[in-house]
Amino acid sequence: MTRTRSSSEIRDASRREIVRALVVGGTATRNDLARSTGLSAATVSNLVTELREAGLIADAGTDNAGTGRPTTVLRIDGEGGSFLGIDVAETYIRAVVFDAALTEIGAADVDVDEAWSSVDRVAEALERAVDQALVRGGRHRDDILGVGLGLPGIVSMDPRGSASPQGWAAQIRELEHRVRPHLPNPVVTANPLQAVGHSEIWFGTARGRSSAVVVNLGTGVGAGIIVEGRVLRGATSTAGEWGHTVLELDGRMCRCGRRGCVEAYVGVPGIRHTLRDVDAAHPLLRLHQRDFIRGLRNAVDDPAVSQTLAHTARYLGIALSDIVAVLNPEVLTLTGWTAWALGDALLPGARAALAERAPELTAARLDLSVSPVRINSVATGMAVLAFENHLDSRALARRSRPRTDPIISADTLTPPPVPQTPQPIAG
Repeated sequence: MTRTRSSSEIRDASRREIVRALVVGGTATRNDLARSTGLSAATVSNLVTELREAGLIADAGTDNAGTGRPTTVLRIDGEGGSFLGIDVAETYIRAVVFDAALTEIGAADVDVDEAWSSVDRVAEALERAVDQALVRGGRHRDDILGVGLGLPGIVSMDPRGSASPQGWAAQIRELEHRVRPHLPNPVVTANPLQAVGHSEIWFGTARGRSSAVVVNLGTGVGAGIIVEGRVLRGATSTAGEWGHTVLELDGRMCRCGRRGCVEAYVGVPGIRHTLRDVDAAHPLLRLHQRDFIRGLRNAVDDPAVSQTLAHTARYLGIALSDIVAVLNPEVLTLTGWTAWALGDALLPGARAALAERAPELTAARLDLSVSPVRINSVATGMAVLAFENHLDSRALARRSRPRTDPIISADTLTPPPVPQTPQPIAG
């Protein structure tokens, strides 16, 4: 049974819609906000007053274009506060400081060992990335209104390939416990797939869409799933682990300990495996992950590389066809550093395989493309989650008091309402 939302939850969701409209659009009048969000003029006026008092909205001049009295144009006040988005990935940690308009003002990357041999070392790397990002953004910890901490999923990174999700979950909990005292409060946690979904809803191809899937390609792969305008989290907050669905029965060994997973074919280690099958002595095989992917991008005319990318594109399209068959999304978007580097080379073959394998009606008008959001989608999505948490009624009421909030799961946040006027489906 669907739980009825309280009036406070509805008001919080409406407040987020107004802020999102201003962050994305830059400026708007109250009437503009009412039209774009579907909210009543009275609701918009009341919420704008709240947000102005909280220091998040400021005047941006007047609009004299219409008849009658000039109307006030509004904008997000970037100096109204700052948010921190953190992407804890397999091979790096990226921390980004954003102002209240969600403009990046400082960032730092720190490489980590893919095997995660020491949680303490990963924690130290995370703290170092945060400190560097704050310095580069010219912000003090007390300036931060919220932190979004994106933590990896349930997959083991045991180099032996043995499945140990419980051990991996314990490592993540230990990391979270270790870094908590060193982060500004409050902290929202989520997995990267949920983060990229929020990033795409605010800034990418999922804006105004009821259903969309955002596929994140990197060392691992997964999918941020958007249903009825909301990011799907699942019963245990692990929805989106599409990379660990089966592409080939009894196929390649995956890092999770099972065989034939999608990730073992379209994740970076999987692409490396394909090139090794094509040419076991290829010089690109000696490069580390990011250099390896850049090397593929720069050598698309190399016969072995061309064959590798063709195989990878077909694997990707076939795997995507299962998502399309089950979810029937309006939009299917690729994101992540592998997609940004290899998207142009992979899209033609992936589209062909998708059209061949997906049920005809589900793929007929589906748009498969690389996301226009070319900044770190996870860090941005986590900052969005931190901002959304800050916009709830209790957080705004506490703004003038010391912040000693506990860690907050993304599951506790009320999702935004389904957009009133979806955009036309791209052909």
